[in-house]
Amino acid sequence: MSTESKNDRLSEKLLYKKKSVFETKSRDELDKMKRFAEGYKDWLNDAKTEREATASMLSVLKAEGFREYSFGDAVKSGDKLYFNNRGKNIFAIIIGEESIDNGVRICASHIDSPRLDLKPCPIFESEGIGYFKTHYYGGIKKYQWTTIPLALHGVITRVDGSSVDVNIGEDEGDPVFCISDLLPHLAKDQVQKKLGEAFSGEGLNIMICSSPYMEDNVPVKDEGVRLNIMSILNDKYGIIESDFLSAELTAVPAGKSVDVGLDRWLIGGYGHDDRCCAYTSFRALLDCSSPKHTLIFTFADKEEVGSEGVTGMKCYALLDIIENLAASLGSNPAVVRNNSMCLSADVSAAHDPNYPEVTEKNNSAILHCGVAVAKYTGSRGKSGTNETTSEFASYIRNTFDREGVVWQMAELGKVDQGGGGTVAMYISEKNIDTIDIGVPVISMHAPFEIISKADLYEAYLAFSAFCK
Repeated sequence: MSTESKNDRLSEKLLYKKKSVFETKSRDELDKMKRFAEGYKDWLNDAKTEREATASMLSVLKAEGFREYSFGDAVKSGDKLYFNNRGKNIFAIIIGEESIDNGVRICASHIDSPRLDLKPCPIFESEGIGYFKTHYYGGIKKYQWTTIPLALHGVITRVDGSSVDVNIGEDEGDPVFCISDLLPHLAKDQVQKKLGEAFSGEGLNIMICSSPYMEDNVPVKDEGVRLNIMSILNDKYGIIESDFLSAELTAVPAGKSVDVGLDRWLIGGYGHDDRCCAYTSFRALLDCSSPKHTLIFTFADKEEVGSEGVTGMKCYALLDIIENLAASLGSNPAVVRNNSMCLSADVSAAHDPNYPEVTEKNNSAILHCGVAVAKYTGSRGKSGTNETTSEFASYIRNTFDREGVVWQMAELGKVDQGGGGTVAMYISEKNIDTIDIGVPVISMHAPFEIISKADLYEAYLAFSAFCK
């Protein structure tokens, strides 16, 4: 054997190197990845808000034989359950074959994404144009939301408690909406400003109407555009302006997800963060039959604003479910939590060759190199992080390697560049071993994010391995 061959073998044995799926997967496996992505793209188009994602998942769970769970219900091995938390957060549960004393396997993703929410009193008009006032939700670059087609999604609950769903801008022939920007010819002052100052939150006003209400072919002069807006919405949805006070309406990018690149290996679209992890973990759960451990998969709201509120991961719903399941199965919930494990299923920042200065490549996720595992998140000095233990990281390594999952270790970016968090710390503080795992994303939090079909599929395989 040549010295070069020996060195190659020694390097393969001793050195860590990320490998892409193109180096490790067969042609049939690569084809399967692309087919899997088609179902995801369809779902992404239909689930642009947490309410739409919850409704879609609920429909599938019912069709798959899951029954609604209420606190206090008796449960037994083999039961398939769901808990619908206010239509914006859903739990899918399978009671395992083994004693719940051995712990549960939790997978926690989120189904909310950065967007522009309408204010409670959103309508105003100025110089013949009607607008919606917005309050942006989550971390965005404001300039990215100007001059792109926007669709209106959400629910309006009237004072009598009846509700109507709103979806304008997605169907063929629908109007869309937009936020205007200055033409470059007149933007001398604007372009001199810092990027964070050139666009203000209060300036993200959405154009929605440009004609007044006509009464007997005569335009109404006093707030005629505002009246026309409400006349159109009243005809379509039967609402009055005060119904906006109890509405949840949001503007999201209009249009469908698409393939990116001549080779069609990338997907571009709105809401990859974090619906790509929600979809893959949901599919993994549905495809898992007779698990040994009890599985609790949650798809949460409000992660982008700190996981607050009754539908975020800081809510006691997860704890209440564990305590009630433990009580029904004759176990101590403290024992259950102590023996449980959780995958915080959230996306990772992919290394972007256009902006290499913000990532440290050896510790960054690379497209097509598989699902990304993060031992910690947080900001700068690991502030606001869940940092998993060495032992649990080893368990995850072993699980994925044994099941042939292509995965990579990654962190968010260079130490002093910033950072971010996930739901992991809110679960680990309940005495549950937790680690972050997710699909690498380019242009995260933009209206048009990019992921790899290969990484998407490896996430599905990773969540499936965790279920076993």
